[in-house]
Amino acid sequence: MTANALSLLFVLVLMTNAAVRLWLASRQIRHVARHRDAVPAAFEGQISLTSHQRAAAYTIAKVRLQLLDSLVSTVVLVALTLLGGAQWLYDLSAGWLPDSPWLAQLVFLLMTVALLGLIDVPFSWYRQFRLEKRFGFNRMTPQLFLADLFKGALIGTLIATPLIGLVLWLMQSAGAWWWLATWVVWTAFSIALMVLYPTVIAPRFNKFKPLPQDELRTRVEALLARCGFRSQGLFVMDGSRRSNHGNAYFTGFGQAKRIVFFDTLLERLDGDQIEAVLAHELGHFKHKHIAKRLVISFATSFLGLALLGWLAAKPWFYTGLGMTPGAIGFEGPALLLFLLVIPVFTFLLRPLTATLSRRDEFQADAFAASQTQATHLVNALLRLYQDNASTLTPDPLHSAFYDSHPSASERIGRLLQANQAQPA
Repeated sequence: MTANALSLLFVLVLMTNAAVRLWLASRQIRHVARHRDAVPAAFEGQISLTSHQRAAAYTIAKVRLQLLDSLVSTVVLVALTLLGGAQWLYDLSAGWLPDSPWLAQLVFLLMTVALLGLIDVPFSWYRQFRLEKRFGFNRMTPQLFLADLFKGALIGTLIATPLIGLVLWLMQSAGAWWWLATWVVWTAFSIALMVLYPTVIAPRFNKFKPLPQDELRTRVEALLARCGFRSQGLFVMDGSRRSNHGNAYFTGFGQAKRIVFFDTLLERLDGDQIEAVLAHELGHFKHKHIAKRLVISFATSFLGLALLGWLAAKPWFYTGLGMTPGAIGFEGPALLLFLLVIPVFTFLLRPLTATLSRRDEFQADAFAASQTQATHLVNALLRLYQDNASTLTPDPLHSAFYDSHPSASERIGRLLQANQAQPA
């Protein structure tokens, strides 16, 4: 391949992605707006028209903001690559540290990451203090937003700097198989981060308290025992400090697994519903969805780094994307360009990953229905859909392309079938 051919291919794929995003967003907006004035028949008497219309307005507002975010991201991507922005940052770093190639490239990468983070700040601010506030979800103060921003940047820098520095050193010192050594480092780092996140990183942002010793905890522990799940604790997180949304999740790895409930979730659902939601999460554990996703992630990173190992030796890879590495080396540009453009070339694979994720969600729902009453999970989902302003009428194509969870009608329809099959 030549540099010109890569540039042309990059532009064509970028334009195709933009057209697909716009087309799907337009479909979603039109479909949701068209169905906003009537609650679907399956949900009549359970979801009010006011809640249904609020969910429609929230969904449309989010899609429009995502479109704007995508447009800005595309402009920034072109500016960094074909218009020479990354080259300018590279030359700037080289001018500062001409006698320290490794350090110069580390500075180049960190500056680029910082720039991308700064560009995202206005969107995060608008999302939190305009969109989320407009629909009654925001509970975060500007002071907390800035504190989170600062802590996130600091922790990210402390984690990323040694990792990037090590990868750059491997690229310079490990020969042609540097990418394999990097994959080993990345895999070990990912596992270590899963162990450290719940105990070291997450508590820097939220407070975690043990689930009180009450009837709910007794029910939860009985469910865990039935499912053969061991964890390092049951915790309640102060999610209400930032948002009115409710959730529950597993975190950690191996012996460091823990279960976390948002305090907002516990406020809204009764014991039967919470048990059903937890049973759904345990379904992911029972079907080994998390382990399978880890294997897929490690396999994907292996293939990606192998591809990067091949591309890094091709001059057209750099010049075709607007860079010409100089005296301080090719390693930083190779890493940056690959990370910038690989999402462009994999965007159209999103329906595949979304389909696999939805399959897992159906399996987890079926497991929950086998461990608790299916109607308990149905009632929990209805409450969460209403409280989180989730649309009941997504566009089918938009949903198939993006959504990691099945639509409300699909999930609840299957659960009601499972309930009919359960013995009285």
